[in-house]
Amino acid sequence: MMIVRHAEFRDLEDIYKLAGKSGVGLTSLPQNMDTLSARISRTRNTLNGNVHKSEQGYLFVLEDTEAQRVIGLSAIEVAVGLIEPWYNFHVGTQVHASKALNVYKSLPTLFLSNDRTGSSELCTLFLDPERRENQNGKFLSKIRFMFIAAFKQYFEKKLIAEMRGFSDENGCSPFWDAIGHHFFNMDFSTADYLSGIGQKVFIAELMPRFPVYVDLLPKDAQEVIGKMHPQTLPAYHVLESEGLRYQGYVDIFDAGPTIEANIDELRAVKESQLLNVKITSEAAVGKTQYLVANDNYHDYKAMLLKLDLVDNTINLTHEQAEKLGVQEGHVVRVLSLNPMEVS
Repeated sequence: MMIVRHAEFRDLEDIYKLAGKSGVGLTSLPQNMDTLSARISRTRNTLNGNVHKSEQGYLFVLEDTEAQRVIGLSAIEVAVGLIEPWYNFHVGTQVHASKALNVYKSLPTLFLSNDRTGSSELCTLFLDPERRENQNGKFLSKIRFMFIAAFKQYFEKKLIAEMRGFSDENGCSPFWDAIGHHFFNMDFSTADYLSGIGQKVFIAELMPRFPVYVDLLPKDAQEVIGKMHPQTLPAYHVLESEGLRYQGYVDIFDAGPTIEANIDELRAVKESQLLNVKITSEAAVGKTQYLVANDNYHDYKAMLLKLDLVDNTINLTHEQAEKLGVQEGHVVRVLSLNPMEVS
């Protein structure tokens, strides 16, 4: 049985092993025990109300309860850039024109920007490659929207997600080689690792402050601006189905796109339902998969169940209710895993 819950210190070894499988480009999941332990500490402190908004974040794990092993994780940052600047490149346009020479030229440019400062952020989505089955990836990603829907008061109005940019099979980024590498004597994988352990700001501070003319970059660097790593495309389509869209911002290291939405426009906020729990002896088997969460802030638990909903009630077995930490008469939040087709 699969359960999503808040990360705990007992998960640290499993999370460390997952970090080792994530490869280059997932900057928020370095294989560094101290950094990962600090992520868990921050989650616990956030839940206990012990840290300022600028340091708040939630780390969720997907646990295989039978194997007693964490097989994936995802996270939400409450408000980025409130302590250290949050950088993106804004993909803009600069016009060069001369009426006397009859010249008009519209040129794509990259401007170093802090425009998304203060936004909430979806981050650190990773699932063990051996367990990418049975909708585990969608479950792990989309449960964050359910948590936001239940506890909107803890988040900002704007939600963003940075998509992993393109790098080749050797971990090289054409975009980094064209820009970042000229300002630092290090390869992309090293810069990526330093970013993941909290060193992104000093790197960003040395990036070019003036507009970068895209047409002056090598062709391979131009082609990856706003382009995702092939392994990230499924995650992008999941977020797109929940309402996030690309609005012209890319990562300063690998030029991966940043996608965004207003929280009130998220599908989970608009469509999730609160249903009463009824305990049954046999598991209900339906046609539609639903995210089911207990809406318990401190002891958050969620499952993915195939159900047919009847009125305002959801039927759960004793085992399912126990795993969710609910009893008969309690209320759970429910949302279809995929957007419902309207005929």
